[in-house]
Amino acid sequence: MFKDISQVTQRLNEQQYISTDEISTVMFLADKLGKPVLAEGPAGVGKTELAKAWAKVARRPLIRLQCYEGLDESKALYEWEYAKQMLYTQLLRDKLSDMLGSTGSLTEAADKLAREENVFFSERFLLARPLLQAITSDEPVVLLIDEIDRADAEFEAFLLEVLSDFQVSVPELGTITAKHQPTVLLTSNNTRELSEALKRRCLYLFIDYPTAEAELSVVRMRVPQLNSKLAQQAVEVVQNLRQMDLKKSPSVAETIDWAKALVMLNADNLDKKTLENTLTVLLKHESDVQKAKRALLGGGSKQHPLEGRNRNIGRRDWNN
Repeated sequence: MFKDISQVTQRLNEQQYISTDEISTVMFLADKLGKPVLAEGPAGVGKTELAKAWAKVARRPLIRLQCYEGLDESKALYEWEYAKQMLYTQLLRDKLSDMLGSTGSLTEAADKLAREENVFFSERFLLARPLLQAITSDEPVVLLIDEIDRADAEFEAFLLEVLSDFQVSVPELGTITAKHQPTVLLTSNNTRELSEALKRRCLYLFIDYPTAEAELSVVRMRVPQLNSKLAQQAVEVVQNLRQMDLKKSPSVAETIDWAKALVMLNADNLDKKTLENTLTVLLKHESDVQKAKRALLGGGSKQHPLEGRNRNIGRRDWNN
C-alpha cells in the first residue's frame, strides 16, 4: 500500500495527523509485516487518533473495542441473543409440539431436540461484538483495541489467540478464521505493565508529548482560525505546564480544545485575565489550577514567571 516511509508521513498529514519519523516507520513496517502495533504513552497524545487516521489512510472501516476493568470475552467477542432464541422457540412451538409428540419417552424427545440445536445456535442468533466483527468482516478493517491496560490480565491472555492466528473459537460453531487479516492497533496509557507474551506479538511504539514545534503544527492545522501569535503563546504555556509537577498534564487534545476556546472568545492576545479564566480547559484538578496560577500569574512581575525554566520563553506582561 505504501512505497516508502515518507509516503506514510504524507498520507497521515493529509488526515491532519502530524507523524514523527518513528511513528511513520512503525506503521510502514506493520503494514508490510502484517503485525499488530502496541502504542503506549501518556493519555491524550494521539494514540487513538493514529488509529482513526490510519483507517482513513487505508480506506478501511474502523472497529473499536474500548477496554475497561471487568471486560470479558462475551462483551468483546460475541453473545447469544437469548431473547431472540426464546421468541423463535415460541413461534415454532406448534412445530416443536408435533415433532416431539411422536416420541415415546422423555429421553427420545431430548435426543430429538438435541439434533435440532444447530437451528438455535447458528449465526442468525449470534450477536457479534468488535473482535468477531473484525474477524468475520467481508472487507479488511482496522481494529482498535483501546486502553488495553485497563482490562484484566485474563482478558489480555485471551487476546493472544486472536493476535497470533487471527482466529477465535466459538464452542457451538467451532473455530472461525479471519476472512481478511485486520490491521490491529492496541493503545495503552501505562497504568499497568502488559505481559511479555502480548508485547512479543506486536511492534512497539511509544508516543510521548510532542515538541513545541510539532504541537504548534498541530494547533495550526486543527485550529487555523487562531492567529499565529496567540497559537505560539498557547503552545508555550502548555509546554511549560507539562514541566510542572501536576496530577495530570494537559494533553494534546486539551491544547486543541484550548485553542478553539480562545477563538470562541475572540482573544487576540493571551493576557492575564484570559489565561486565568481559561486554565480549566487545560487542567482538570483544582490543585493543578492553583499551582499553575501561582507559577504563571503570581508575583505581579512583568517577567514571565516560567522564564527561568525555559530559555525559549521570552518576556510577557501577564498583567495587561
